[in-house]
Amino acid sequence: MSESDIPERDDQTFSMFGDEAASESPKAYQVLARKYRPRLFTDLIGQEAMVRTLSNAFETGRIAHAFMLTGVRGVGKTTTARLLARGLNYSRDGHDAPSIHLDPPGDHCDAIMASRHPDVLELDAASRTGVADMRDLLDGSRYAPVSARYKVYIIDEVHMLSTAAFNALLKTLEEPPPHVKFIFATTEIRKVPVTVLSRCQRFDLKRLDSAELAAHLKRIANREGAKVSEEGLALIARAAEGSVRDALSILDQAIVQTMDGDEVSGPAVRDMLGLGDRGRLLDAFSFAVNGDAKSALAEIKDQVHAGADPTVILKDLMDIAADVAVAQATGGDYDPGGPADWTARTQAMAQKLTPAQASRCWQILLSGFNDLQTAPDTATALNMVLLRLAAASRLPSPEEAARMIAAGGSASPGKPDAPPEVPHPPGGIASFADIIARLDELREVKLHVELERFVRPATITPGQLACELEPNAPADLLARLRKFLEYETEMDWTVTQVSGGGETVRQLEIRSREERFASAAAHPAVIAALQSLPGATIVDVIEPQPLESDAPADNVISLSSRR
Repeated sequence: MSESDIPERDDQTFSMFGDEAASESPKAYQVLARKYRPRLFTDLIGQEAMVRTLSNAFETGRIAHAFMLTGVRGVGKTTTARLLARGLNYSRDGHDAPSIHLDPPGDHCDAIMASRHPDVLELDAASRTGVADMRDLLDGSRYAPVSARYKVYIIDEVHMLSTAAFNALLKTLEEPPPHVKFIFATTEIRKVPVTVLSRCQRFDLKRLDSAELAAHLKRIANREGAKVSEEGLALIARAAEGSVRDALSILDQAIVQTMDGDEVSGPAVRDMLGLGDRGRLLDAFSFAVNGDAKSALAEIKDQVHAGADPTVILKDLMDIAADVAVAQATGGDYDPGGPADWTARTQAMAQKLTPAQASRCWQILLSGFNDLQTAPDTATALNMVLLRLAAASRLPSPEEAARMIAAGGSASPGKPDAPPEVPHPPGGIASFADIIARLDELREVKLHVELERFVRPATITPGQLACELEPNAPADLLARLRKFLEYETEMDWTVTQVSGGGETVRQLEIRSREERFASAAAHPAVIAALQSLPGATIVDVIEPQPLESDAPADNVISLSSRR
């Protein structure tokens, strides 16, 4: 929809996008989210697949008796429900059949959009969740509509109905009267019973991408006579996360940032939203991936001092990492929808990093975001994430590590006569014993004990560990082990469960002890000692310390005598 498609507004009549402009005082301000609410199916942005399906259904007469509208907040579920109620009951002079073409408005359109039509009943399931409410509503479904073609029930946030209420609704959904239509809306589709979902025609209203949403905001800003910079519009679109209503609410707030008609700048929107400076965040990310931790920390410190939320900063850094990965994949076709300098700088960083390095940056930031949720001080946690990102820059790239492994792990691939080294991942972990030793150093007692008791190691290679678990192993043991390995080595790990693993550390210790005792018991000197000391038993076998001479030393055997 272009800017010319938005008609001139007359405060004394309905706007094409407005709700109740005619019924309100001309001087009463109407927020943009209400003023520009779609009044036609063609006004719905990004929902072309749903509109096409409904159009074909209305033209062929294959109209479902129940519709389920799902999507995140602010994508237009309630508005679409009202439009659908209008389309089902559309009639005017010369036309008396369901239609998605609602211009000019039909006989029932104004009353339905104003939520005052007697045959279109709206129920907020968040406040009326009980079975009694549902029965009262459904009792009226037996009677024919008062004036419209169909009696339409719109139930918002339907997932909040109680189990008993769903059961009461289910019988009517199974055998609906021909004059009744149901329209459900929900943000939590997984909480709706499958028995209800299977009886509805489902439409997933998609969230808008940032570029499409920014273009829509620009049209509305121009219509309002407001000047908002391209950077400001892009920031609003990103902050709205695909919700048109949220975007319009933020735009409403941004327009009043200036009182003299000046342009609303990107920094003004950033300050309003508590966002970090995008350009400086790009600098911080660049410093971190280049190993300059000091400069990265300084940039972030200034942003936090200026009022930016550390959690929002980290989300922005994650967006930057994702943009870099997308820029690598798409090459010259990369277009994030923001200012040109953002695109150029993102593409420049994409050329410096390998795809695996970009993926590693994303994983480090994602792991750090989870840490921020539980950290007592989010600013400190953010600093630690940046330090982790900078530390990872000094490690070989995953591609280089793979080449080294393929070359036999030699530090000097050009010297074929050099003896091959055992390949091992960064962080000094090349065996299961290394993991146990590292846990012992860090005094991670719980994980240390559980690995010794429950894990039967099979194979370990850089980034991959295969093992078998004892039947009584904790359910989250492998997940915690993987997280530990990734944190220690600064690389991605895959920990899988297989059959045919070896012994656990504890089992190996027990077997080794038994073998030492058996070997000691067979020694002639021990046999003689046991015979000369009635009731004596072997209580321990101690490995001796290395002697200075080359002569091998016998084990030290402790005996106990009971008399």
